[in-house]
Amino acid sequence: MDVRNCKNCGRLINYIGGAPLCENCKKKLEEKFQEVRAYLEEYPGSSVERVSEALDVSVKQIRQWIREERLTLSVAGADGVVCEQCGAPICTGRFCDKCKAEMANTFAGAIEKPKPKLQEAQKSERDNKNRMRFL
Repeated sequence: MDVRNCKNCGRLINYIGGAPLCENCKKKLEEKFQEVRAYLEEYPGSSVERVSEALDVSVKQIRQWIREERLTLSVAGADGVVCEQCGAPICTGRFCDKCKAEMANTFAGAIEKPKPKLQEAQKSERDNKNRMRFL
């Protein structure tokens, strides 16, 4: 564990991981998130800037929630949210579906797959057939 100051209020906290926030600031941030989510449900299609002005939440924080896939935009790329790899407009997250699938295939190919034991079994059967038998 590490002792740090809260990013918002400056209190000392035991930092374990994630955002360096105290419990009170985390609660306030979660309440703001719920307000933003409710606002977007009431006014779908609102821009990030409009939500920021209406609810006094920073644009940076709203974009972070979009990147974390906690919020979803109604129109892809309307507020400049694009795929980090190819630049295609997206509604939520960091990558488009195409790039996600490509990365998943790359990661799956990187893992060495065990060779099937079926070939080894067939090879031993062939060796047994060619042997001389005694009665």
